Amino acid sequence: MSKKKHHKDRTFISCTPAFSLAEDTPDTALSNAQSDEMIKLGLVRAEGRHSICCLNIIGQVEGHYLLPPDNKTTKYEHIIPSLVEIEQDETAEGLLILLNTVGGDVEAGLAIAELIAGMKTPTASIVLGGGHSIGVPLAVSAKRSFIVPSATMTVHPVRLNGPVVGVPQTLEYFRRMQKRIDRFITANSRISEKRLHELMLATGEIVMDVGTVIDGETAVECGLIDRLGGLSDALEWLDKQIEQT
Repeated sequence: MSKKKHHKDRTFISCTPAFSLAEDTPDTALSNAQSDEMIKLGLVRAEGRHSICCLNIIGQVEGHYLLPPDNKTTKYEHIIPSLVEIEQDETAEGLLILLNTVGGDVEAGLAIAELIAGMKTPTASIVLGGGHSIGVPLAVSAKRSFIVPSATMTVHPVRLNGPVVGVPQTLEYFRRMQKRIDRFITANSRISEKRLHELMLATGEIVMDVGTVIDGETAVECGLIDRLGGLSDALEWLDKQIEQT
């Protein structure tokens, strides 16, 4: 009963300091700042037993080029400074990353994943709905990764839409980029490089493409994700990690 009450008692406030406007009351300014952070960045802080920031990575990860305005996107120029601020903020005791992404820009996604992996702040990720493509490195970048049973993850090699220059240097570029991603995934999860390549190069799983779509249980069995679990499991793990530090 105490655990359930603990989660009910969590309130959500802005994860970044609220600014004040001369014409607004303090309460109004705080409310506006909270709404702005939630709408633009998907970033809030859960105040319960510990102060845990919550970060959403949803839709498509946007890189150096703007996506159409009707696309749901996660912009790396918003996420990267937010991660730096959380790491520097002494009142931020943990970070919870909620993932429901179709993938997106490889270099932008990998940059975000590297930042998360390099944080001293306790981090946990939950794959909800989908953690596809570059969402795989983002999911494993946290110190503990969770996935709900109904979620899926698509594991496939690096690919590029649009015209490609058909020269050996292009193939070498793809090979090196794929190696970077493979190295990151295997270093931050329990999956072996051999098993990862088997999933990436499987045929017959995806129409007109190679790769594999795996569900939550399979993701845990192959070592890609640490364990099955949802919101309460991730929060409980973060609370324990914070108390041990």
